[in-house]
Amino acid sequence: MQEYDRLRALVDEVAEDIRKAEGGNKAAGTRVRKLMQDIKNVAQEIRKNILNIRDEDKPSS
Repeated sequence: MQEYDRLRALVDEVAEDIRKAEGGNKAAGTRVRKLMQDIKNVAQEIRKNILNIRDEDKPSS
């Protein structure tokens, strides 16, 4: 799933900035917050896709 690959890439991308933000780097903290919002949005897309796949498999009543 393409969205899942994007999610993993975003998580990998944010790791270094999290370490920098923990050290007090304010610019890194801003980048972390932006990337976390992107992660949230991609995770929501994955959730929607999974629900669509589930609903497609349901037999019609």
